[in-house]
Amino acid sequence: MGPFSVSPPMSQSCTIRTRKFITNRLLARKQFVIDIIHPGRPNVPKAEVTEKIAKIYKADEQLVSVFGFKTAFGGGRTTGFGLVYDNLNSIKAFEPNYRLVRKGLKEAVKTSRKQRKERKNRAKRVTGIKKTKILAGQAAGKK
Repeated sequence: MGPFSVSPPMSQSCTIRTRKFITNRLLARKQFVIDIIHPGRPNVPKAEVTEKIAKIYKADEQLVSVFGFKTAFGGGRTTGFGLVYDNLNSIKAFEPNYRLVRKGLKEAVKTSRKQRKERKNRAKRVTGIKKTKILAGQAAGKK
């Protein structure tokens, strides 16, 4: 083997550990930092992490949200954040829309970039109740 050859992977498994565990009663969830050790593997898919976390905490995979993963320099170790919600209503109430869309719990809003920019610029010119009507997408009277 030359100086630049890649050694064969040691194993395709990964170890998942959680730390800084908190039960957050106000947001109806358990929250923690996830440490993943994956030697010989470039990274671990979020779907696999979600599946293993759901198994550890005996919860449905839909109630598990994982995000913010950063791989340590040199690889082999990744750290991220995890949430396990108590029920489906609480995940829909407290989780940001973009993460709900990723999980398939909510439909993505399909508006064009130009429409969003025009609505934003119209809202700059008005105040109060008229502004809320414009931002809600309703037709407000022009000045």
